[in-house]
Amino acid sequence: MPPPPEAAGRVRRFSRPVRWVHRATAALMLTCVATAACLYVPQLAELVGRRHLVVTVHEWSGLLIPVPLLAGLSARSLRADLGRLNRFGPHDRQWLRAVRRRDHRPASRPAGKFNAGQKLYAAWIAGAVLVMAGTGLLMWFTGLAPLMWRTGATFVHDWLALAIGVVLGGHIAMALADPEARRGMRTGSVERRWARREHPLWREPG
Repeated sequence: MPPPPEAAGRVRRFSRPVRWVHRATAALMLTCVATAACLYVPQLAELVGRRHLVVTVHEWSGLLIPVPLLAGLSARSLRADLGRLNRFGPHDRQWLRAVRRRDHRPASRPAGKFNAGQKLYAAWIAGAVLVMAGTGLLMWFTGLAPLMWRTGATFVHDWLALAIGVVLGGHIAMALADPEARRGMRTGSVERRWARREHPLWREPG
């Protein structure tokens, strides 16, 4: 039996339910973005074909995005992490000021379990998903609203989809640049030294 993470100089960062919710949500989000690209980029649309199938997959993957989170709310660890993501403190403002000044010193970017950038990303993507779901429903069920509303919903849906693609690209790029952060989401644990350097205000388990 392998030793516990703490015995190998590692600390537990994410529970199994949190990792499951993240993976399931990421899979649905990427499916939604990929199918949207196949619908709006002519070259991809011609390459993939089967437009009706792509539309169906896009609609259902979009509607299912909130499901993993709602299912995971039964886990105390997920609720605790959501509470941390939803709280801003003075150290978060200091972190954002350091980012604005391009100050990369660890001491100038204090963070708890989640830094201010992660908190802003989580809040933005949650709001964007709600707006996309609402506008998508107006586009899907044409009898829900008059034509003017549906036209506005289409405009918002299309441009917000582009913004989500850009933001997701940035999120993935930052994850690729930090192997230990990826390992934490993949295995649930991170090196203690990494935790102390990147999240010094986070209460270490054990």
